[in-house]
Amino acid sequence: MRAVLRIVLPIALIAALVGLWQIAASTGWIAEALNLEPFLVPSPAEVGDAIWNNRTLLWENTWVTLREILFGLLAGAAVGVGLATAMRFSRVLRDAVFPLTVAVQAVPIVVIAPILVVWFGYGIGPKVVIVAFAVFFPITVNLLDGLRAVDPEAVKMMRTLDASRWATFRRVEVPTALPYFFSGAKVAVAIAPIVALFAELAGSNAGLMRLIVQDNANLEIARVFAATVILIAIGVLLVGLTALAQRLVVTWR
Repeated sequence: MRAVLRIVLPIALIAALVGLWQIAASTGWIAEALNLEPFLVPSPAEVGDAIWNNRTLLWENTWVTLREILFGLLAGAAVGVGLATAMRFSRVLRDAVFPLTVAVQAVPIVVIAPILVVWFGYGIGPKVVIVAFAVFFPITVNLLDGLRAVDPEAVKMMRTLDASRWATFRRVEVPTALPYFFSGAKVAVAIAPIVALFAELAGSNAGLMRLIVQDNANLEIARVFAATVILIAIGVLLVGLTALAQRLVVTWR
């Protein structure tokens, strides 16, 4: 019953909010409250029509943004895992690199994105780099914390069994760190769509953010909402898939 409620309750809440939105938009209450023209406040039904009628255009731009997100996540995860593993094996490297990692993360995306676009153009490459630049930090920090959270008694037991450093890392530290890794991955997949939009805003030939900017200038508000709904769906799907992967991999939890 609890598992069913975890699915039913969010769906019921979303349905209720969409129903209220439909009533408020179709009756003109929102437009009147905000002193706007009615066409600037589309209803869910109009947004659904925009998604269906513009499905080809939306899909083409969604595919561009989705590739930026996925490739950026893969690159950021690879860098994060490699960096955390290297810092775990070398304390000197950790002391030298970790402050630099924090300093790099403090650089605003809105500053670095235009520079990369100027250097490498409007293709997918700069967007992937920007997404990876943003998502590697939560993965690195969480994984490193997980590797350092290993039970000292388990390490001592492995030493009494004459286990190598690599065997201890693989059999004790990695299983301990996996829940931490997935916690960082959930943060990464949640912010990746937002970062991809900032990257496209800095300069792009295609993508959902470019479409949103164009439609907003042309007052195609229903299609702006449609693109926003797609972005929300991408974020929810990525977080859900990450949580599912965690349940399949971290079976002992």
